[in-house]
Amino acid sequence: MEAYRQEIILACVGVYMVLCIAVGLWAMRRTHSADDFFVAGKNLGPLVVSLAVFSSTLSGFGFVGGPGLVYATGLSSFWMAISISALGYGLGFFLIAKRIRMIAEVRGAMSLPDILFARYGSEATRLLSAITILLGVMGYMATQILAMALVLQTLLQGTAMFADISLVACVVVSSAVLIFYCVTGGIVASVYTDLVQGLIMIVAGALVVLTAISIFDGGMAEASTILLESDPETVLPFGTLGPMASMAWFFLFGIGLAGQPHVATKMMMNRSVRDNRVIVPITLFGYVMAALLWISIGIAMRALVLGDVHLPLTAADQAAPEFLNTYAHPLLAGIVFAGLFAAIMSTADGFLNIGAAAIIHDIPRALRGRSLNNELMWARIATVVLSVIAAFIALYAFYINDTLVALLGAFGWGTFAAALAPVLILGLNWRRASPRAAVVVITVSLVINFGFQVLGMSLPWGVSPGFLALLVSFILFIAISFLDKPQKLDRDIDRILDL
Repeated sequence: MEAYRQEIILACVGVYMVLCIAVGLWAMRRTHSADDFFVAGKNLGPLVVSLAVFSSTLSGFGFVGGPGLVYATGLSSFWMAISISALGYGLGFFLIAKRIRMIAEVRGAMSLPDILFARYGSEATRLLSAITILLGVMGYMATQILAMALVLQTLLQGTAMFADISLVACVVVSSAVLIFYCVTGGIVASVYTDLVQGLIMIVAGALVVLTAISIFDGGMAEASTILLESDPETVLPFGTLGPMASMAWFFLFGIGLAGQPHVATKMMMNRSVRDNRVIVPITLFGYVMAALLWISIGIAMRALVLGDVHLPLTAADQAAPEFLNTYAHPLLAGIVFAGLFAAIMSTADGFLNIGAAAIIHDIPRALRGRSLNNELMWARIATVVLSVIAAFIALYAFYINDTLVALLGAFGWGTFAAALAPVLILGLNWRRASPRAAVVVITVSLVINFGFQVLGMSLPWGVSPGFLALLVSFILFIAISFLDKPQKLDRDIDRILDL
């Protein structure tokens, strides 16, 4: 079987691509309206929502970026995983999920900006949140398409037939499958791909840990010994970045989870708010199991390199592909690579979905008081346009100048967290939260995150600018809300806040 490693991996990825097309065709039969396209008709079961939420949280980062961070910085990034599981899901489900779902029900909301408008009664809040989402989506989409194309190119170049395949061809193939899958199925396709991805990540997480342990005669204890002797900072509690950077990540990822629009939107899709009692433990279990892959691959590859068993990596993000290609069973490697494509595909679909909603639903409503006619048709057109633009940005960044994607990428987790977390967490639990505070906080968070990226500035001790923006946002939101005159809430929103 080892002699056919590359063919087995490609077969697994090929089967997944066919599955994507099948899911898209199946989901198209269940997508009859904009409500179906954007929020799956608010009629999903708890298992599907659970796996969709944790898959959206971990996404492709858990397969590539996470192991790369552990390889490069040791246990520093472990605080991201701890914060999301210990703090993030608790804040998300117990403070905002129930109220988001109920507002979506009583107001017919189809997007996060709809929820914010219902709470604050401010078109400016709807407009600014939609713009924030759209800017973040373009950065995320460009990097997702580029990542998918680069992985596909790496796999295909390992074969004789496609040894000379270009990145442009891989971008075209990846984007074509993505567009078909997203346009036909909308968010329904995304959540059911998340279901597949989530199951793959749970099983693969456990199997990869066993594989990592089996590489060393003494298991992970031997790997830890190698790291302690050669690079002791790697296995210290705060890794190589130290306590300040690690704690900044802890709060940014823990509190910031509630502000991620692709996660919060999925909290609107379950059939009943009572399902949250089932969704929370399943989500936590899935995330913890999948995070094992993230941690174990990074530690194992670092130990293999320092122990002179494996050649040094040219880039930290090669940790997962190198480990899977070299040490994992070919079938396991193929399944995990298929999971990687599932992660990228479902994440891209989720972002395309909220980006399309911002273009054809939220921004028109904020500016002219109503969304576009025939929203389902325009949503599909907007999805194609966003995909094509993101593909061109990805190629431009790779071949000409990576500054543009770097700038757009700044509107990622940190910007969503700083712009939307205080507006949601405080706004849905505190009657005094004011529309002016929401507008100011969203604006300031964009300025801080974009400003740091444009000016190339950094904070001492490796602290993320996103954490600074999040801290400033919460302080400003509370201060302005106290200074403003209390807002009279609509009766239905007031009753929901009582729950």
